[in-house]
Amino acid sequence: MPHAVRPRSLPRPGPVPAPRARAPRVRSLIDADALSVLHRAARVLLDDLPRLCDQLVALLQEQEPAYRAAIENDPAEIWQEVHRSLRHSIASLLDPRGVRDAARRCSWKIGATRAEQGLPLDAVLHAFRLGGSLVWQSLVDETSRAAPEDVRLLVHVASDVWNFVDEHCTVVADAYRQTERQLAWRRENRVRLLAAALLDGTSRIADLPETALALDLPEHGRYVVVAVAGGFATRPGARAALAPGVRAHWHGGVETDHGIVPVPDGAEPVVEDEQPPGVRVGVSSAVEGLAAVGEARRLADTALSLCPQDGGTVRLTEHLPAALVVSSPDLGAALADRLFGPLARLEPADAEVLLDTLATWLACDGSAQRASRRLYCHRNTVLNRLRRYEQLTGRSLSRPFDLVEVTLALTARRLLPLRPRRQGPHG
Repeated sequence: MPHAVRPRSLPRPGPVPAPRARAPRVRSLIDADALSVLHRAARVLLDDLPRLCDQLVALLQEQEPAYRAAIENDPAEIWQEVHRSLRHSIASLLDPRGVRDAARRCSWKIGATRAEQGLPLDAVLHAFRLGGSLVWQSLVDETSRAAPEDVRLLVHVASDVWNFVDEHCTVVADAYRQTERQLAWRRENRVRLLAAALLDGTSRIADLPETALALDLPEHGRYVVVAVAGGFATRPGARAALAPGVRAHWHGGVETDHGIVPVPDGAEPVVEDEQPPGVRVGVSSAVEGLAAVGEARRLADTALSLCPQDGGTVRLTEHLPAALVVSSPDLGAALADRLFGPLARLEPADAEVLLDTLATWLACDGSAQRASRRLYCHRNTVLNRLRRYEQLTGRSLSRPFDLVEVTLALTARRLLPLRPRRQGPHG
């Protein structure tokens, strides 16, 4: 008896309990049996693929509204897409490694195509999940028909089916979003090119309907162009230059932004009079139709060139004489040289005093009294300086033609860069 009891009190040999050692082998056998059942049913589904495609198309038409119009417009195209997708899905159950790349390419193409067609991404993903559900239910139905006792084994491969569905939903979503970004970039680039051609005056008449649609602007009607530079001359900042409620299409540039602004008849001013420090705004006169926007842009740039460097708003219609001068700088400079050239014989400081007095007198509407107050001198001093200018140049400030020339010459002197005077043959 002691000998019989002693062996039972000793520990069993081996570090691992027997059930744990046998577990991997049992699980491997179950997986093998489950895969055999899965493959048997999948091969039947491949042979029955056209009927499955009909079922899925019917499900899409019934349960996914976004696909209804597509099915009605081109049922054959939808059916072929469903056929390719289901064929790859079922083939992946039989040969996951061999079919994986082709299946991913198929799903990627579907995601990209549906993005191009504008179907909602949620609808496309729903379609894929409906397809996954159909495949799984068909596997269960086929196994129940052929070998009901094997249905329980499908539980061990269910993850293979749903992992495939999840993976390909991710592929579809990635393709859809990447295509959507590319399409958005192309649209934005196309809009930018159309707006640039419009502002440059290079748009073709045949392109105007497309341009109007892309920029959401009427092809006909009145327009002004607003040029914004300096300070916060970015698109959000440029928009702030407009009066409240004014709509515009903005085209950003390196130094200047341009806004194309529809102007209804009798509309209020489109731009605020006061701007933040350093922000310069030029507003063109109104033109008729999108075809004339290029000319309006040129006028807006001219108005912008008249704007003080410290900021402000210049409307071209209020500064036409100055616009004439800057539009032809060579002629403006020649006029200034002709009107003020004789003053070169004076000391520079004396010439400057005469010109400042002349400009101040004109700014005061020809009032010597008001000009004297601005210049901090006597009224007679102002009159004497004006007479001296007339004597030196041979011009008469009481003659309208001469007065117009003097006014334009002073504008050219103020707006145009100074150029060295041409020297005679003797220096």
